[in-house]
Amino acid sequence: MEHKDLVKKLQQRLDTTREEVESMLDLFCGTIVERCSQMDSIMIQGLGTFEARKKMERVSVNPATGKRMLIPPKIVLVFKPNSAIKNQLKARK
Repeated sequence: MEHKDLVKKLQQRLDTTREEVESMLDLFCGTIVERCSQMDSIMIQGLGTFEARKKMERVSVNPATGKRMLIPPKIVLVFKPNSAIKNQLKARK
């Protein structure tokens, strides 16, 4: 689903204008970015948890050349869906 499709669905369900829906989505995404940039996790009931994790530096080997490289540490955003979503996806197999 693309952004415009999501906005259209939410607009129909909330019975509001496209601008209001886009404003709500921008605030929602902005809040997630803000909190995760502070290494805080966000749990949304019925959806899951957004969490920023720090990956430690590691050594990687280029398989073509055999050359070893040091990959610097970085912060990644991880989403863990809640059990209800996981169960629905398992049932669709």
